[in-house]
Amino acid sequence: MDVYGLIGNPVGHSLSPPMHEAGYEALGIDAKYVTFEPAADEGAVAVEAADRLGVAGLNVTIPFKQDVLDAVSLDPLAERIGAVNTIDFDGGTPTGYNTDAVGAVRALEHHGIELSGTAVVVGAGGAGRAVAFGLADEGMTVRIANRTEWKARDLAAEVPDASGHGLDGLDELLADADVLVNCTSVGMDEDETPVPAGGLHGGLAVLDAVYSPLETRLLRDAAAVGATTVDGAWMLLYQGVEAFERWTGENAPIDPMNDALRAGL
Repeated sequence: MDVYGLIGNPVGHSLSPPMHEAGYEALGIDAKYVTFEPAADEGAVAVEAADRLGVAGLNVTIPFKQDVLDAVSLDPLAERIGAVNTIDFDGGTPTGYNTDAVGAVRALEHHGIELSGTAVVVGAGGAGRAVAFGLADEGMTVRIANRTEWKARDLAAEVPDASGHGLDGLDELLADADVLVNCTSVGMDEDETPVPAGGLHGGLAVLDAVYSPLETRLLRDAAAVGATTVDGAWMLLYQGVEAFERWTGENAPIDPMNDALRAGL
């Protein structure tokens, strides 16, 4: 039996175990997905221990996405993003990947959204970094908007064909945009939105990385003007799908994994 898992602190809320195990069951794979909760300063130690124990693959979540960088060989995209959320132990040296970027891209593509033109990414933290690189690698022009403007400008300096902005100019940034992705936590604990409703329009595709609640105020506002909306569970699903496929070499069974994920929300 292969063992896969997740390291984070805390991890009790994670929906990854039922999602991945639904995939194993659907394909008849003899595997188990478990969670590990190391102390907050022991992410790298946990990776080394998992390697010695023969764990086949790990997902990595807060607060360890940067802490494990020195414990793995980095995939080029993970190195550019500066964070790891998936580790593959196959082949000897543990290799770190970032599937958040692919998760956002595949979530948008699943909804028939063409990734061309201009994207506005709100937030310059870990998720914002991943999504900005992912959309830029698809050929989009990326405008990064962040409450602290210098952080957006610093990130934009690393991302191809990108620019950094504050939040006060969002209406103007969105006027001719094709895709909007919220990578902040605004809307998770309160019925608020980081994007003024007046800047939204029917030509937008809007992905909110927040998945609890599934229908955020941003998505309600976007739907009201005729925009295409994508809830955050799709991004969560597809970052997990990317890890599943990397570990197993199999095409992930999307529907059972999605059903298991949404059953837990």
